[in-house]
Amino acid sequence: MWISGENTPDHRTINEFRGKRMQPVIAEVFHAVVEYLVAGNYVKLENYYVDGTKIEADGNKHKVVWAKRKERYEKAVKEQVNELLKQIEAENEAEEAEYGERDLEEMGGRNEDVNGEQLKKKIAELNERLRDKLQKRENTSTRQALKKLESNCLPRLEKYEEQTKVLAGRNSYSKTDPDATCMRMKEDRGAERPWAKPAYNVQVGTEGQFIVGYSVHNKSSDPICLIEHLDGLKQLPKKVVADAAYGSEENYDYLQKHELENYVKYPTFYQDTHHYRNPEIIRKHQFRSDHFEYDPESDQFICPAKKRLSYLYTSKYKTANGYESERRHYECSECQDCPLKPQCTKAKGNRRIQVSFRLIEFRKQARENLTSDLGKELRAKRSVEVETVFGHIKHNMSFRRFHLRDLKKVNTEWGLVSIAHNMRKLAG
Repeated sequence: MWISGENTPDHRTINEFRGKRMQPVIAEVFHAVVEYLVAGNYVKLENYYVDGTKIEADGNKHKVVWAKRKERYEKAVKEQVNELLKQIEAENEAEEAEYGERDLEEMGGRNEDVNGEQLKKKIAELNERLRDKLQKRENTSTRQALKKLESNCLPRLEKYEEQTKVLAGRNSYSKTDPDATCMRMKEDRGAERPWAKPAYNVQVGTEGQFIVGYSVHNKSSDPICLIEHLDGLKQLPKKVVADAAYGSEENYDYLQKHELENYVKYPTFYQDTHHYRNPEIIRKHQFRSDHFEYDPESDQFICPAKKRLSYLYTSKYKTANGYESERRHYECSECQDCPLKPQCTKAKGNRRIQVSFRLIEFRKQARENLTSDLGKELRAKRSVEVETVFGHIKHNMSFRRFHLRDLKKVNTEWGLVSIAHNMRKLAG
């Protein structure tokens, strides 16, 4: 208050500052704070510990557009449109048979999948051709069908097309904050009926429990956010350390291309490095395709029963980010009389596996890095790096929900929270 000359700023002033004025410069201010930390030897930007958390959005969880529900309603509307068009065509054919003239042109294929723009053109054409005819002939059913198309079906079809644009491949969005996507919140895991809420996925990179990089996404999956997160950094680190959720072929390929040291776990890292003593667990793990012996000369895998799985075909796989990879499919032709089949597969037919040799090489490199002395040290630090930061922000700073709407404004708000966290950390 002393600095402001005993003037109390209005809440609108604060809101405009954080929502509008800081938006174009928040990245610059945050990078200046990080540069200060580097200059003071608080961080070196070498070991980058990255993880994500879900922060609830300022959106109404009861007012949500779901993609599956929208698709179902849109399909019903299109079926209704086709039925009404068929009805108008039937009336037109009956009128032609009675009067010997053609009043309406064919409306296209009977099962045509029309969109809002096409339907609008057809309605305009029908109105033009029926305007005079309907005054002379009391064709009530045609008039009612046309009215229903214009006043009911067209607005609904246009609404669903607009919702498709807003969804942009997501499974949902909040009507009060269209940039927010419904996500499962960690704090609701113990609830009897956990409710997916509008939220944002916040990716944070830390070093020494200082935030040195952040990004906000409306995608619930962590793996597809890593590349976008790293691309937003002003300076790439030397080593990237992350948990098993990020161990995808796409992310490993990105780290290799940018010459970043790979200390990213993959989903089966624990099973591959842990020495089990329970014979039952050991017996189950030997039937994992990762443990099948490979014969490069014949391009075949050998199962625990010493039977061979031969190559079938190669399929293409594309991620949500558009990254393409290949999967080679193999099948064993001698599973029917094999005594180990019940333990090997639940399929009625033969055992099939799909393999990416490139992903196998990436995982091998990651495993070697993570099991080295340095890798063990980084793995131990990772568990107390990012999680501690999230705990401090959510519990000590009581920040569990965004107060602004729109992805850009939310990004600005998290930038201010990150700067505040670093300042509090500096102050001790």
